[in-house]
Amino acid sequence: MNAAQLPTAGLLWWIWSTSQDQYETGYGGAFGILCLLMFAPLLLPFLGLLLSAVLTLPAAVLARAAFRRFGGPEWSRRVLGAAATAVGWGAVTAALLHWPFVSTASVLTALGLLPALGMAYVRTRSWSRWGLWWRSALVCAGLFTLALGGGLAACATGLMPQYEPPDLTRAQLTGVWRGDDGAELRLTRDGRAEAHRLPTEANDDGTVPDGKDHGLCAGTGTWERGEDDAHRPAVLLHLDTGCGLDTHWSVSGTKAAPQLFAHLGDPDAGVVRVLDRTGD
Repeated sequence: MNAAQLPTAGLLWWIWSTSQDQYETGYGGAFGILCLLMFAPLLLPFLGLLLSAVLTLPAAVLARAAFRRFGGPEWSRRVLGAAATAVGWGAVTAALLHWPFVSTASVLTALGLLPALGMAYVRTRSWSRWGLWWRSALVCAGLFTLALGGGLAACATGLMPQYEPPDLTRAQLTGVWRGDDGAELRLTRDGRAEAHRLPTEANDDGTVPDGKDHGLCAGTGTWERGEDDAHRPAVLLHLDTGCGLDTHWSVSGTKAAPQLFAHLGDPDAGVVRVLDRTGD
């Protein structure tokens, strides 16, 4: 049952990702579907066993313990067991991996609910191994078809629009932007910029701190509002210190929570660094 719902979960994730900013690193929808179809038969058995071990079995144990203590309908105990297991793993991933708790717990609850309810139904039927597998395949195909139709309808009707970066004015771009490892960029209204530990593209001769294809630079310079190579709004930054090349920081996020990002290094194997607006 776990393996049967995973293709649908993967499809829904891919449809949802089209409404998010890929920081210009995506390869297009056809490539994503191709990868899903190619690798699903190889990964599904292992991922199904993994989900059974971390979601379905703990949920069944909790449901059995709840029955002995409180009684009640079996379906309600299984729902509560699946939700409690998901909440527990959500708390673990939030503490260790800093994943968003509410989103993680919600996704894990959705993944654990159907197997938890279906396990009681399957145990009451005397199906052969092949009978269980082909019925699981039918469930998989049905869920996948429903998800595909619903996703296409949501995209066509505008319920899930494709991502568009905000078109920030010069006034909205001024302020302090911060990123990982102490990166900070301050943009002023008069076109001046001040950087501290800011990731910057390497010079033509490759001479940047740390001897890499990109490094961390500090100093003052200038900035101007414009467009990057993909014609999306961006900030063109020039540092007077000679550390690194002029770098396009493209606009991302939303107007309420704007971001700047830049591709650094090899276009096919480089890194993406992101800055968040933190103040004026």
